[in-house]
Order: sequence, then C-alpha cells, then structure tokens
Amino acid sequence: MRVSTPAFSLSRVLRVAGLLLALVVFAPTTSKAQTWLVSTDAYVKLGVMDKFGQLGAYTAKFVVINQETGKEYVLAKQIAKGQNGIDVIFPSEASEADYFKTETGEAARAKPGRYTWECQVAGKKVVGGRFSFSEVANDVTLLGKN
Repeated sequence: MRVSTPAFSLSRVLRVAGLLLALVVFAPTTSKAQTWLVSTDAYVKLGVMDKFGQLGAYTAKFVVINQETGKEYVLAKQIAKGQNGIDVIFPSEASEADYFKTETGEAARAKPGRYTWECQVAGKKVVGGRFSFSEVANDVTLLGKN
C-alpha cells in the first residue's frame, strides 16, 4: 500500500520563491528624505491717491519701463468717485482682466534689472519712482532620516 506524502517538487518551490521575490521588489519603500517644492515670486506694489478727493472719478495710467530693454508696460485703472486711490501689483498676472502689458500685448514679467515707473492722470505725471528686481535663487535642503 502506498502512503501519500506531500511532494515538494522543484517547480512548486521556484513558484513560491518567485512570488516572494516579486513581493519584496514591488513592496513600497519608506521615504528616505522629505521632498519640497519651491516657488519664488517677485513683485512691487505701486499706488496713487488723490489725498483730498478733489478730482472725483479719474483714470490712473501706470507706466513701468525696464531700463535694460526699454520695454514699456502699461496698466490703466478707473478710480470711482469717493475711492480716491488705488494700488496695483507689478507684474500682474496675465490671467487677470487688466494686467501690465506692452503695446503689442506682451505681459510683463519680473525679470532681474532696474525699472522706472510713473502714474499719469489726465496725461500728466503725478507720481513716479524706481525699483529693481534682483536675481532669485532657491536653496533646497535635503533632510535625512534621523
């Protein structure tokens, strides 16, 4: 009479070993360092205000000139009676309804360099100044597991 014993065949052992190897290879690994994304935006806030509110409603035309390229970026804003003034951000996002742009429609960008600006009301310069954007560098520190 024959006694039945489990047979350990080589093919069965290889299948099990292959499955274990696949589980080890495709197992999720723990992160060895923290991952960070970095974003740096440079901008300048420009503003004008009719201090005593004598004008009523008016149009403020902001003009920014890149001193290195000579490009002129313009943004006109309507100021309602009683509002007196407004602040704008240079460069403004091109996705906004009103943004700083050249005559050809090119949107302003915060390129490193020197700029001058002025605000005109009724075709006359009422305020102005200058500013600069410096080179921006981002440092990312790699944090390891302790």
